[in-house]
Amino acid sequence: MSDDLKGILFAGLAALMWGVLAIALKVALGDVPPASVVWFRFLVAFLIMFLYLVSFNRKSLRLFIKPPLKLIITALLLGLNYFGFIYGLSFTTPGNAQLFIQTGPLALAFAGIVIFRERVTLRQIFGFMLVTAGFILFYFRQIEAVMGSHALYNKGIFWIITGGLSWAGFSVFQKQLVQNHSAAALNTFIFGLCTIVFLPAVKYNVFTHLSTGNIVLLIFLGINTVIAYGALAMALKFTEAKKISIIVTLNPLITFSTMGILAGLQVSWITPEHLDSLSILGAVLVIAGAVMVILKKQPGKQKLPVDVISRSSH
Repeated sequence: MSDDLKGILFAGLAALMWGVLAIALKVALGDVPPASVVWFRFLVAFLIMFLYLVSFNRKSLRLFIKPPLKLIITALLLGLNYFGFIYGLSFTTPGNAQLFIQTGPLALAFAGIVIFRERVTLRQIFGFMLVTAGFILFYFRQIEAVMGSHALYNKGIFWIITGGLSWAGFSVFQKQLVQNHSAAALNTFIFGLCTIVFLPAVKYNVFTHLSTGNIVLLIFLGINTVIAYGALAMALKFTEAKKISIIVTLNPLITFSTMGILAGLQVSWITPEHLDSLSILGAVLVIAGAVMVILKKQPGKQKLPVDVISRSSH
């Protein structure tokens, strides 16, 4: 097997993890409140990363002694990202959530132009136009489908977009912090602080009544990010960042496809998507536009683009 193929397969695994994440979160919400799910995810991720640092890089834990204020703000932004996504998801479907969370990478690309003075290309401008048209088309087709639940649907979209925008802010700070600190140490601190922040909102009694299947699902949610980032790191070892970016940006298609399969199987544990031809066209426009906006020519050696470095969006 060639290195390039290995890289593509690992990137596909990362995209798969993020693609099924919204579906798994939606199922978990049937038994566990949003804040409790977020807390459990951060807790599991923190424990895994902390054990890793203790075993292989104890020196990096010095960051915990006197963390910079910027790191604390970064952690709070990621916490808002996680909560915004899952709270918004409680009012809409996984496909809707995955599509509107793309406002995160788009906002980050815009921040790159405004804050980091990155050069904007005609392709990016056209991409922004496609995304805008796609969002408008998809939104109005979906708002017609929900019938009588417009306020709740709008509330869900508002929180998902809030989560996306907070992820963009998180990524801007993370891009600066990673220049001087270990990414693993930064993420471990962020996961740990968010675990503490969400403690007061946890409904502990909920966990005592969960079935074995629900407990396994929550553990999966906790390690989902770790698996995705591990696969992403391996992908970068074997292939170009540009190829990886394309695969990862397409993860909403995985969500829509999986939801379509579940609808065909007529499962009772998740509500199917409401999609027609115009909704699908809107989704395609958003994804195609996002790819055009995010991808840029990278001279010389390929490096991990910022939208993939910090992709802890939801």
